[in-house]
Amino acid sequence: MAKDTTGRLHVTVKTGGKRKLSSKLWLERQLNDPYVAQAKREGWRSRAAFKLIEIDDKYHFLKPGISVVDLGAAPGGWSQVAAKRVGAANDKGSVVAIDLLEMPEIPGVSFAQLDFLADDAPARLLAMMGGRADVVLSDMAPNTTGHRKTDQLRIVGLVEAAAAFAAEVLNPGGTFAAKVFQSGADATLMNELKRDFASVKHVKPASSRKDSSERYVLAMGFRGVPKDRPAE
Repeated sequence: MAKDTTGRLHVTVKTGGKRKLSSKLWLERQLNDPYVAQAKREGWRSRAAFKLIEIDDKYHFLKPGISVVDLGAAPGGWSQVAAKRVGAANDKGSVVAIDLLEMPEIPGVSFAQLDFLADDAPARLLAMMGGRADVVLSDMAPNTTGHRKTDQLRIVGLVEAAAAFAAEVLNPGGTFAAKVFQSGADATLMNELKRDFASVKHVKPASSRKDSSERYVLAMGFRGVPKDRPAE
């Protein structure tokens, strides 16, 4: 065990046995990540909680009493932050969350294990919400294939689906935040978001790993979709 450039002890994981190099590197990164340690100390489900905390501390869209939808919620870091900031545990606001994976219960959060891309997902989500939303969050990421173009298409497809859902359910003035990775939202989606929202930008929280390609698109001030707009 040695110290890194900041003076912290650096844990090195030995190779050997059935552990692959990729698993060794992932475990080593987790053990040496200060945000992982801080998340455990503070009771957050994942280090991802700090990303949403940073974004909201700067842009202030998670307000007490509002309604939030969290797409791709497991293990629950973003749902925890949202529930705390909108007062969901005290019935002041509400948080509805879905994920392909199971997620242990979080006070104030209504959760369903559900594939967002399933045909019946939007209807089931709307039923859970019981009304329109003020914020739609998406930390969804597709399973990767290792083929860059295929993976990028999957990422874009997920973000586009989340944005389309947001346009259907958001109240005027609402916010949409979604993971888009290094390339950001593609030009077509950016144009659509700029049409529908007063402010659209890419953000990369400091708690997002420096070597990670992830970025987030943040669209605020939903204008509402005109009733006479043709279906896309």
